[in-house]
Amino acid sequence: MKVVKLDDVLGTENEVKGENWTSRRLLLKKDGMGYSVHDTTIKAGTETHIWYQNHLEAVYCIEGDGEVETLKDGKVWPIKANEIYALDQNDEHMLRANTDMRMVCVFNPPITGKETHDENGVYPIVEDDE
Repeated sequence: MKVVKLDDVLGTENEVKGENWTSRRLLLKKDGMGYSVHDTTIKAGTETHIWYQNHLEAVYCIEGDGEVETLKDGKVWPIKANEIYALDQNDEHMLRANTDMRMVCVFNPPITGKETHDENGVYPIVEDDE
């Protein structure tokens, strides 16, 4: 059994900040669950290009509202609290936050915690999780 408290992640190397977001990485590859779990906040009024070519992601919005635009087809999906979206096709997308948003994100395969978005919004596969 493992218990992780958000307060124990804040201010550590598992709290990773980007220009528009902060990802608090609660479970990682080293935890052996087969997925990783993140508590992520998105800043109001921002737009973030993301394309997880190497990962599938499910995102449960617990606070705020915004939208996801899938770039392949230009479809816009409004997102608000108590809704989940799944990027089940490695969808390249834009995430736009109308308000501050808080999301619980699950990645498969799990990330190690060292990943950051590259210039295309991609997390690379990192084999070494130490």
